[in-house]
Amino acid sequence: MIRRNSEKTLDVKKMFGGAGEAKMFRILEGADEMYGKGRIFNHVVLEPGCEIGWHVHQGDGETYYILKGQGEYSDNGRLLTVGPGDVTFVDAGEGHSLKNTGDENLEAIALVLFK
Repeated sequence: MIRRNSEKTLDVKKMFGGAGEAKMFRILEGADEMYGKGRIFNHVVLEPGCEIGWHVHQGDGETYYILKGQGEYSDNGRLLTVGPGDVTFVDAGEGHSLKNTGDENLEAIALVLFK
């Protein structure tokens, strides 16, 4: 299978109440493509000032791998600065958010797996 990014691109305004728009480039889409183990495997792009708002995971956990840019990550309310090479994880029943605080796009890989 070969998929072009433009075929599975999603622009989400005010994602989980966050500012601006999150651009999602689907790497794999849904449980069918992930052998029933997860629901999201995306390349995420946040322009300066944009964010994925605070949300709590139920029945799954999410990992972000930061590729580019600088951001502020809320780990259950604890604010942390993140940059290239950083990995974050939130477990089921926990919450998080991610905001681009830099001057360039923040890019990350997002992976949501079922618990």
